[in-house]
Amino acid sequence: MPPRTAVLILALLSATPAAADTVSEFTEIDIEADCAVVGRAADGEGDWANYVCPGYKGYPVILSYADARESIFYGFPPEGAAGFVWESFAAFNESSPRIEWRIDRQGDVETPFATIHRWHVADAADTDTKVDVLVVEKVGLLPEREGCAVAYVMASDNDEASDQARRLADEQARDFVCGDQPTVFSGDRQMPDFMREEN
Repeated sequence: MPPRTAVLILALLSATPAAADTVSEFTEIDIEADCAVVGRAADGEGDWANYVCPGYKGYPVILSYADARESIFYGFPPEGAAGFVWESFAAFNESSPRIEWRIDRQGDVETPFATIHRWHVADAADTDTKVDVLVVEKVGLLPEREGCAVAYVMASDNDEASDQARRLADEQARDFVCGDQPTVFSGDRQMPDFMREEN
């Protein structure tokens, strides 16, 4: 091989972008310490509040609370009230503080494409107890701003829940079309009813 050809091949190889690595990073929500209140019920107008919280490296977390239930949007939400979607469980629920972000990392460019978040939900068969569900969500990215639940994984009595949730996030979240039916992994437990209500 002529020296000039070898140099050219090495230059092309070095210019080829490295494949993105998929990694997990974790953040936590502390509503009282870190989140801004952007709306709250006045006296006599019920029990609801909306918060904007810091997520991963500038990606916000939008948390809405109403009637002992939560709805969370991860990333950049649609512009205008018409784009708001309430996603939650029918039963009383609350999310845990810790959020796992699945991220495509290529050099110094990072793109969070999914989150995995543990929810504590009143059991469908016994409302005095709670089950844990891992909710896999598509992150709202610019310019599309489309985010929604991709999958629900029963975490109670399931030692493989985290691995299952990561696999679903990596395989489905990037190309998931919001409005399609999410995947449900419930095992031997009954998955609590969940809802998606567009404004």
